[in-house]
Amino acid sequence: MKQTRRTFLQMASLGVGSIMTSGSSAWAQVKSGRPNLLFIMTDQQRWDALSMAGNTVLKTPNLDRLARQGAYFKNAYTPCAVCAPARSSILTGHTVEHTGMKTNERAYHYQEAGLMVMPTFDEILAGNGYHCEYYGKWHSQTSHTDIYENPAKAAMNGRSIFDHGGQKFMHLDHLDAHVPRRKPGQGELIDNMSERPYRTNPMDRFHGASYDELKTAKAKVLQCDQHGELLMPGQHTLTAFQARQTIEAIERLKDKPFSITCSFHFPHAPMLPTKPYYNMYPTKDMTPPVSIDDDMSNSPYAGANGRKHLPEYRDKEKIKYMISEYYGLVKEIDDWVGEILKTLDKHGLNDNTLVIFTSDHGEMLGAHGMREKNVFYEESAHIPLIIRFPREIKSNITVKGCVSLIDLFATILDYLQIEEHKSDGNCLRGLIEGTDTEHGKYVVTEWDYRGDVESNYMIVKDGWKLIIPYSTSSKVINAMYDLNTDRCEMNNLVGKNPDRHRHVEKAEELRACLLQWLKKNRSRHYEGVRDRTIVSR
Repeated sequence: MKQTRRTFLQMASLGVGSIMTSGSSAWAQVKSGRPNLLFIMTDQQRWDALSMAGNTVLKTPNLDRLARQGAYFKNAYTPCAVCAPARSSILTGHTVEHTGMKTNERAYHYQEAGLMVMPTFDEILAGNGYHCEYYGKWHSQTSHTDIYENPAKAAMNGRSIFDHGGQKFMHLDHLDAHVPRRKPGQGELIDNMSERPYRTNPMDRFHGASYDELKTAKAKVLQCDQHGELLMPGQHTLTAFQARQTIEAIERLKDKPFSITCSFHFPHAPMLPTKPYYNMYPTKDMTPPVSIDDDMSNSPYAGANGRKHLPEYRDKEKIKYMISEYYGLVKEIDDWVGEILKTLDKHGLNDNTLVIFTSDHGEMLGAHGMREKNVFYEESAHIPLIIRFPREIKSNITVKGCVSLIDLFATILDYLQIEEHKSDGNCLRGLIEGTDTEHGKYVVTEWDYRGDVESNYMIVKDGWKLIIPYSTSSKVINAMYDLNTDRCEMNNLVGKNPDRHRHVEKAEELRACLLQWLKKNRSRHYEGVRDRTIVSR
């Protein structure tokens, strides 16, 4: 009979000498009675960038295996499809409206009264005797990082790893010791992140220009402009660096209760895989998204993300390069996740470690002719979520209910048996065990930015999606999609649709659920959503 964690600890407390473990570190964990947390998060990984999710091109065997060993969530959504707002909600379990982290500009040392005043799950864990370390992208309020006990918390230039660009500078210290800098050659430019050369491809905004030309012109080159092959040994990429930091942390902390976060930068831009990941998925074999042909005439996002000024994301041949790069970056992450999980296994920590894998938001990847995130389309808002904890969670569980990453805060505290703290989310244990019949009926995502010129709320329920501003004066059109029959979200059933009146009842059903959520969370936008006209005459 399989022992539960409680019976296992009861036996340990009685001094039963016959308890068998797979190593001394596992025995140390039994003595302490404290499970571990390993939180792995990527940046900008959409829900279908997993073979587990039905992707027939991209292969992610390690993440698939992790999902089979625990619970896989088919319908997990970001709290906000923007980095800092999403990460702050994940850390605290509170809505974006309550954290106040409405934009990326409010991260790090931004000062404003009432901004992210609630504790993070790691601050709570540290207060309960956990050793907490964090590796990779932070992108939240730096004031919440004092509890992390990383051996090195600053790069050689003195910049904190929890400040803007901190992860980059620590990685540059590593590169300067192992990968000599050089001037780019013909057809090569300089990667913003590694400051090493890369060979451009036709998707790169400056493909065909020379490095000297760009330098002379003082051209502003953004991460999202950069596409091609990064010319450095694969063992020194940022992904490899962050994974090895995580592995080293597990090795050091194996005999004490820990919370370790590995926050990968990729598959966020710049889209620059190294060999063997560059063109591992041949560009010629990539398939452009169906919605790349969407004319967006009845969409609230016709001009979003600079869409009208970036025609390359509507170019069916060019976008193949980006898809290939993106898949290569995800595959590299999957390989390193495999190495991280092997380290847990080597030290007998699998059964006693809660492992969570997710991403802060997705990537449009040419869908609707767009790049990046910031919108409520599935490619941007729908993300992967896997939770494994063998001692508490059975294998091969698929959760179909709609959940938000806000729910992870309460879930972590519950599985680690920490006293419940106030949050806006719900523990996912009931959905995992099949005992919760209420939570998961719908999910809400926010974007509280420029209220009169953006859509502010998305609600998904039963495969239907409503997108709506919270302002009665906003000229941004409403949108509703039936994901059951229109997976690519190309047929807005309201907005300018001449048949929009036929869909009023379904739209009002979704709005009623959204209002329920807003009321529960004491939102100041309740009246705006309530009073807005969904279907115009």
